[in-house]
Amino acid sequence: MKNKTLIIITGPTGVGKTEATLLIAEHFNVPVINADSRQIFSEIPIGTAAPTAQQQRRVPHYFVGNHHLEDYYSASLYEQDVLNLINSQDTSISLLSGGSMMYIDAVCKGIDDIPTIRPEIREEMMRRLELEGLEEMCNLLRKLDPEHWEIVDRKNPRRVLHALEICIQTGKTYTSFRSNTTKERPFNIIKIGLNRDRNELYDRINQRVLNMIEEGMIEEALRVYPKRTLNSLNTVGYKEMFEYLDGLTTLDEAIFKIQSNTRKYARKQLTWYKKDDDFQWFNPDNVEEILKYISTIVSYTSK
Repeated sequence: MKNKTLIIITGPTGVGKTEATLLIAEHFNVPVINADSRQIFSEIPIGTAAPTAQQQRRVPHYFVGNHHLEDYYSASLYEQDVLNLINSQDTSISLLSGGSMMYIDAVCKGIDDIPTIRPEIREEMMRRLELEGLEEMCNLLRKLDPEHWEIVDRKNPRRVLHALEICIQTGKTYTSFRSNTTKERPFNIIKIGLNRDRNELYDRINQRVLNMIEEGMIEEALRVYPKRTLNSLNTVGYKEMFEYLDGLTTLDEAIFKIQSNTRKYARKQLTWYKKDDDFQWFNPDNVEEILKYISTIVSYTSK
């Protein structure tokens, strides 16, 4: 019998995960294990809607602002860090919440044992991308791993370069490292998905972007502007802000783009989640209903 239970709280960006998660964490008297691949960076709390200092005083959070933009971090490293954390906790319930799909899958299902890339390999591939361009990098991937070339997003330089880094460092194809097998976990998993009516969700996203601007997102983007080429800043919000700071768009155009691209990302998240039948879906305002469901499952699995 598994003595521990991991509760997953996820849903599209802007849906209201933070407040619902805080209430659930307070109910079970447990900290929050954050699952957001950008909120780990201490320099960009506004544009990533990271939990505030006040919220973290309500409930302790792990993996918030614990890295810097230059740090290398991956879903594989996150998997190991979270598993070690859960194993060290003396509570029977752990709570993980966030919207990064790869991070959640890494904890729940495991991620393939892909080697950590050596810095010199990563730097060399970045130089080649700058000199030769993305199209040539895609052509190289086609030669080294034609199977992965067929399925990779060839417009995403990060995905293309990562596959090439593996090929060049190991002398093997990236495909050979992708087993896609679900790993056994020493704990039960309860998956809670949060969602709202689409129009309501979109209104919340639009308003949240406006709130970020009021809270100082432009100033935050200015502070990290010298590091704009880092992969950690290749994300919705900062790309559009950098275009504005470059004088390529007006502020209103940048805000509109952030809102539009954030809505697009929310749709992508929902598509990903809907592939997993283990999720039980709730409106984030129905916390009592969520708690009742969790308690029923915990009681059943503990028998």
